[in-house]
Amino acid sequence: MKILVGIDDSKFSADVSKAVATQFRSEKTEIRVLHVLQPIAPAPPQMAPGYAPELDGQKKPARELVEQIAKELRGAGFKVDTAVEVGDIRETIIDAAADWGADLIVVGSHGQRGIQRFLLGSVAEFVARHAKCSVEIVRTQVSA
Repeated sequence: MKILVGIDDSKFSADVSKAVATQFRSEKTEIRVLHVLQPIAPAPPQMAPGYAPELDGQKKPARELVEQIAKELRGAGFKVDTAVEVGDIRETIIDAAADWGADLIVVGSHGQRGIQRFLLGSVAEFVARHAKCSVEIVRTQVSA
């Protein structure tokens, strides 16, 4: 089984990795830990897709984040690799899962409600609606 784990830089990413480690057996399970950096604005037409110099300072911390989660999952016996990509978070998760041949995508939900959810959008909801494979949403409630 191939599981794509989409994480962000919030404290909730640990909940996602714990859910995977407790629900799945490490034998015959491959995991890819993915973090997506989203540009502030689309790249101009004359630039390559994914051109986002404003994100250069975020790439090293993003790589450290995915490696930290990967280390935890490796410690539980899983075969794990990592990826940091630039693009629209929702679309990039779906595309990365399809390109890699994932059987399952696991993402977190921050439990946002009301106007905050409307303004921020829901990556988990979009992925669940549009992915070509199964999706598990790990719910974490945000205290008010």
